[in-house]
Amino acid sequence: MPKVDALRRFLLPCFNSTPTSPAPPAQLTISTKKRLSTSLRDDLDDPKQEKKFEEDQEDSYPTTPISTTNTTTSASGAAISLSAPPRSSKTMVIGTIFGQRRGGHVWFCVQHDRLNTKPSLLLELSIPTTTLIQEMRCGLVRIALESSDSELNRCPLHSIPMWTLFCNGRKIGFAVRRRATQQTRIMLKTMQSMTVGAGVIPSGLVSGTESEEVLYMRANYECIIGGADSESFHLISPDEGPGQEFSIFLLRSK
Repeated sequence: MPKVDALRRFLLPCFNSTPTSPAPPAQLTISTKKRLSTSLRDDLDDPKQEKKFEEDQEDSYPTTPISTTNTTTSASGAAISLSAPPRSSKTMVIGTIFGQRRGGHVWFCVQHDRLNTKPSLLLELSIPTTTLIQEMRCGLVRIALESSDSELNRCPLHSIPMWTLFCNGRKIGFAVRRRATQQTRIMLKTMQSMTVGAGVIPSGLVSGTESEEVLYMRANYECIIGGADSESFHLISPDEGPGQEFSIFLLRSK
């Protein structure tokens, strides 16, 4: 009996106790760092979060437009606005100076393409060819063409028909814009293969007569456009040639 009572006390709790389910395993929590995708909208699934994100982005950037105007402070402490001046542009062109040897005037022709016989600018200067040759012996020639006609303030600079001519600071005469004639195009066609050089075109080849020979000097020029009212052409001397300085300025005064 003592053994039976001992077994009963040991086994009865096993049958009468309610079964208990095993405790669920502890969940493993892994914190992942959100990756920045190529599109931030892919990471925002909730529309509310997406709207909040857009509002945060708008608040993070300034709404004041960026101004390109420089400001400086005067002696009285007031801010003064200074507009940046327009930048000048530089291009390379082919310039040809030519004229009859005796009794002729100087012509200046500008080409952007040596194969195109229609020049972009053709000017007849009132300087005799012999006078220009004498000026060039000094090594420095600066020709200034000025226009002060108020009626031509809005037209392109190359469309001005007449200019006042100054050579090395002296007022000599005037310059006139011309259209290329058939004889001028023939002359330019004979020099298509030449970019830099000087020489004489035989008489009769250009004008169709036996009267005069034509002297010419052809070279590269640096064209500087300072704005709507100024443009200049500067001779680029070859490395092996003499240091000749030759410049032509187009200036419009208002």
